[in-house]
Amino acid sequence: MVIREQDSVVLTRDVPGYGLEAGDVGTVVMIHRGGEGYEMEFTTLKGETVGVLTLMAGDVRPVDRGEVAHVRKVA
Repeated sequence: MVIREQDSVVLTRDVPGYGLEAGDVGTVVMIHRGGEGYEMEFTTLKGETVGVLTLMAGDVRPVDRGEVAHVRKVA
């Protein structure tokens, strides 16, 4: 599946510096080099930005059919 700008994608690894964990959902805001990397925004459910960071293609994956969001507190 192709990842496009504004898609919701799933983080595949922890990013401790931002308090993010594998499984967190973010939004693609920019695609780098044809999909080699992505500028991602992660927000709380209230819309507060947790972090905007650049990730490599292997650090995220498309949302799979049948997945549901899970709520947790960000440190």
